[in-house]
Amino acid sequence: MVILKRPEQIDKARASNRIVAEVLQTIKDKLKPGMTTRDLDKIADALVAKRGGKPAFKGYRGYPYALCTSVNQEVVHGMPSDRVLVEGDIIGIDFGVWLQGYYGDAAVTLPVGRISERAQRLIQVTEQSLYAAIENAREGKRLGDISAAVQKTVESAGFSVVRDFVGHGIGENLHEDPQIPNFGKAGRGIELQAGMIFAIEPMVNEGRYAVRILEDGWTVVTDDGSLSAHFEHSVAITDNGPDILSRWDG
Repeated sequence: MVILKRPEQIDKARASNRIVAEVLQTIKDKLKPGMTTRDLDKIADALVAKRGGKPAFKGYRGYPYALCTSVNQEVVHGMPSDRVLVEGDIIGIDFGVWLQGYYGDAAVTLPVGRISERAQRLIQVTEQSLYAAIENAREGKRLGDISAAVQKTVESAGFSVVRDFVGHGIGENLHEDPQIPNFGKAGRGIELQAGMIFAIEPMVNEGRYAVRILEDGWTVVTDDGSLSAHFEHSVAITDNGPDILSRWDG
């Protein structure tokens, strides 16, 4: 069941997403070769505590960290560790916050120092696909319009969309209905209504879309070893169009 939120509930979700956005921006500003993914996790943990929230992922189904840190061929759910980031890596940072009963969730893929042109192109297309999807998060549209916008943007650039993992509704729960695939046909699915909040999150592979989960039970990697990128925003559908709750405006 899709839960519609009242304006005051959307404002609460906005407050949690503002912390998410601040954490992601802070990591972007501090990221450099030589850091470990555990260093980034500590930054997130400390900042969210300072802002009075709680890391949404920490403890969720037993996940032990504040961040998901997915490097190079890791698609999503990479676990922070003592791995040292080197020049040319790309890293997906996924972060969620719980604050006063509501969740925020967003992700960004960042370059570590100077990266290859192909890696930069992958990041650019993935981010473009997110905003193409958001443009379709409007009253009267269909869920498939969001999915189709991602797929068209990604595949026209020669990349592939991950099919085993999806976006989702969000609000008082981290994961709510509906599931939001990154592929599909326009005009299909539920009709979008004001009050819905979606975490829209394209996951895009440089090579084929097949993925697998490592033995840690969390880290998802591309099956062919190609690079992967991930972007996400929490977006409210309103009478005035899509409202990106996790946009950084600091």
